Amino acid sequence: MSEFRQKCIGKTNLVGSFAAIPHPVAVEVMAQSGLDFLCIDWEHAQISRDMIETMVRAADVHRVPALVRVPGHAPEAIQAALDSGAQGVLIPRVSTAAQAAMAVRASRYPPWGERGVGPGRAAGYGYRIPEYLAGANDRIVVAVQVETAEGLASIEAIAAVDGVDVIFVGPGDLSVSIDAIGPKGADKLADAIQGIIGVAVARGKTAGIFCATPLDVARWAAIGASFFVLSSDTMFLGAGAAAGKASASAELAEDMRR
Repeated sequence: MSEFRQKCIGKTNLVGSFAAIPHPVAVEVMAQSGLDFLCIDWEHAQISRDMIETMVRAADVHRVPALVRVPGHAPEAIQAALDSGAQGVLIPRVSTAAQAAMAVRASRYPPWGERGVGPGRAAGYGYRIPEYLAGANDRIVVAVQVETAEGLASIEAIAAVDGVDVIFVGPGDLSVSIDAIGPKGADKLADAIQGIIGVAVARGKTAGIFCATPLDVARWAAIGASFFVLSSDTMFLGAGAAAGKASASAELAEDMRR
């Protein structure tokens, strides 16, 4: 078992971030920040399939584990992400136990699953297929994202699926799906998140969640979550630029008063 998967299922506190900028330089910058892992966002970012492999390679240069959030449930997308050398996949919008089981099957080789064998980067382009097959099932992290009303209602069944390593909450989509948007829905959303995390922990699964701020990380860690995706490269870039501009403007205004 890889050190990264061991940390995930062992509930070590891990803080990563989404990588949405489709360029290896951005990945390298994020990888050198001290993050525990990166999750390449193939679902929402404009990233081509060939760029996924380039971004995974950039993370590997700095020995930072890279997951890929795939665009949907298609086994072909899951296989492409794993063949690129990613150490795991995050499957969005998992709303039923059947969908969770399908994600496991697509991510594991027989007899645990149905993943196809190919000479991709993960297997040394064909040079190390036997070695890769021998250990891949133990190394790959399978995370499923619960972010719909149906998923919330089915969380007990989803959490009972063998082979799911991480149950990950997507607060944004969940808030829309359960009609808990904005300040008025804050309590309803918090109750739903607490319910998902509680079931995951009770079932022995690792609970994860997207967090916009470090305060959110502390909040959900207090009730059992241990796998956190903190913001994203684009969000950090925007926040840093805004903070820099505000600071520069304040310095200029102070200089004018002197």
